[in-house]
Amino acid sequence: MGTLLTPSRIASAQRRIESIVVRIKPWSWLWPPMAFAAGLGSFFLVDRQQWLGAALALGLLFAWTLLLSEGLISRWLSHRGHPTPPRGVATFIAQMIHQETLFFTLPFILVTTVWNSGQTLFAVLVGGMALLSIIDPLYFKVAERWRSLYFMFHAMCVFLVLLVTLPIMVHLTTGQSLLLALSITIVVALPSFWHLLKRRSLQRWCLFFALTLVLAYGAWVGRIWVPPASLWMTSSALSPSFNIEQRLPEGSIALTPQTISENGLYVYTAIRAPRGLSETITHAWHHNGQPMDVVKLNINGGREEGYRAWSHKQNFPDDPTGDWRVDIMTGSGQRLGLIRFEVSEDSQTASKADAQIRPNGLSGLNLRRFVPGSSNNTKDE
Repeated sequence: MGTLLTPSRIASAQRRIESIVVRIKPWSWLWPPMAFAAGLGSFFLVDRQQWLGAALALGLLFAWTLLLSEGLISRWLSHRGHPTPPRGVATFIAQMIHQETLFFTLPFILVTTVWNSGQTLFAVLVGGMALLSIIDPLYFKVAERWRSLYFMFHAMCVFLVLLVTLPIMVHLTTGQSLLLALSITIVVALPSFWHLLKRRSLQRWCLFFALTLVLAYGAWVGRIWVPPASLWMTSSALSPSFNIEQRLPEGSIALTPQTISENGLYVYTAIRAPRGLSETITHAWHHNGQPMDVVKLNINGGREEGYRAWSHKQNFPDDPTGDWRVDIMTGSGQRLGLIRFEVSEDSQTASKADAQIRPNGLSGLNLRRFVPGSSNNTKDE
């Protein structure tokens, strides 16, 4: 080993790496839009190729190993009289991988976010991180001066890539993917608090353990704010009747107490999921903020327009007037969407259940129609 790692060979390797970085830097501004285009293409145009997710995950693992071992490698080389690598090179490589991660996962977050819920804060956070990763002075300042914040930044990137790629790579459900992503992220984030143990004592060990528990509990409680990046609601509808053979809503009524008592009400949703993924979702009915009924529905992934599922409510309270809300949730408690309607004695102010299938949010976009030879006439699996 000593004959291989001579000062001249190490210096030569460092010069080559630095030369490559110098050549790449003028073109580094192309990396974020390329990553965003790759994520957008993976989301809309292809069935999310597994190799792309695997490559991204391996890249993050490499960056994490590099960040952790950078100081150890520098001290090891310094103690043996070898030149130490410049810190900026390792940070530049990590920045490229962070940009790839954030801009690749950003389309998934933007499309699956329910914007009239707390998930908006999570989407804004991811967007802010993506912006930080391309502002070189601010990014390198965080990397150099605030290492704890920098490690937490990296841990969040790990969480995002796992959240997006796990359901596609190994067909885990949304809940399983979320739990595994949170667990790995907590392990990755722990080095951010290692400075608490510089003076090891029982009190500091207890503080370190308490922070770990608080981090884990806060992450799990806040899961409702995290968009289910592998699932999204493509469309929804309200209707008084339903064609079960064609899986399509039918009819039209004003939602007055009399009409819903006589006809009941169907809530139709189309949920897009990756091919090969089976998931349980729920339609949770609420009346004036109070929970009423929860209907569990099993969906299977692969259909471009989304797997069509519906719930039918017939038992309404004696006085059903007021605001109604149906939360469409994953089994792990992440929100896929919500449907609001008003029941009123006045048919003019009451909501209409007209069986019209409406696209939901950004997921109403369908870029496949611009691809020659593409077809949307796929069937439910």
